[in-house]
Amino acid sequence: MITFDPEALEKRVAELEQELGSPGFWDDQQHAAQVSAEHARLTKRLERYRRLLQDYQDAQELLAMDGEMAREIETSIAPLRHELDRLQEDALFSGEYDAGDALVTIHAGTGGTDAQDWAEILLRMYLRWAEARGFKTELLEASPGEEAGLKSATFSVRGENAYGILKAERGVHRLVRLSPFDQAHRRHTSFAQVIVSPLLPEDVDVEIDESDLRIDTYRASGAGGQHVNKTDSAVRITHIPTGIVVQIQNERSQSSNKQTALRVLRSRLVEQEQERREQELAKERGGAQQADFGSQIRSYVLHPYQLVKDHRTDHETGNTQAVLDGALDDFIHEYLLAKAAGKVV
Repeated sequence: MITFDPEALEKRVAELEQELGSPGFWDDQQHAAQVSAEHARLTKRLERYRRLLQDYQDAQELLAMDGEMAREIETSIAPLRHELDRLQEDALFSGEYDAGDALVTIHAGTGGTDAQDWAEILLRMYLRWAEARGFKTELLEASPGEEAGLKSATFSVRGENAYGILKAERGVHRLVRLSPFDQAHRRHTSFAQVIVSPLLPEDVDVEIDESDLRIDTYRASGAGGQHVNKTDSAVRITHIPTGIVVQIQNERSQSSNKQTALRVLRSRLVEQEQERREQELAKERGGAQQADFGSQIRSYVLHPYQLVKDHRTDHETGNTQAVLDGALDDFIHEYLLAKAAGKVV
């Protein structure tokens, strides 16, 4: 199992500091920016480890001086375990874009109005999770359903390791519940797909042939309110070779929406290539599950019993409301550990 290695981290920070001080370092601005960003990120991680180690050592000394304070000390160091889990999580990210920001797109699948409502529930779940993790989010697009919910939504998540973490959520999510849209109040099963892409920096160039694009403009419609920023300049871009469709309506300027849509499209194309490589590696390793569309990664059962279960890791909980309120860290952590061990794609 991959674990946090402070010695390797200190060695890497020292190497980066040496490179930062080398003559002509800033001649290549793009490379210099990458090195500086990695140095800042790893230095912060190392400082966090040293702080946790000092807190643990202080607790040990206090316990040695006064054994009667054992219960109070145990309570005080409980948050350290959570922080240590985060440090272990950091060690699992080795992909090219893992440390950076993410784009998340949610599409309602089969299930009609229930599926569109499910897409909106998922959006709320992820926004709450991101807020609790300290990530910054921005809703870029939300297409309302005919009766309720959302046909689709796209939002950005900015923060350290946002893409590496959120990759754990890509796939099909299944909801089983008594439908609030069924007059007979019968049980319905709904699906929604979550797509996670790296939010590429502005200076990363992904070649796109203009002839491969179909660009449509339209007026954003729907109920508006918390999801839709009404505008006459919404843009939809279809990448014909892959069938990827991106639509943006967040800005009032058609030009701004087009630029954002192209950036999202570049990110989606990079993610598609990343997934292709991962599946090829999984086939070479053997024994790993294939992440095909249509095979749900997680089920959220609200009736006839309460259970959220991840089908890749078998991690589950009966506290469904907590999960829908954003308590996803345990599911994400279990998946990242299984992925690092080569058990899942």
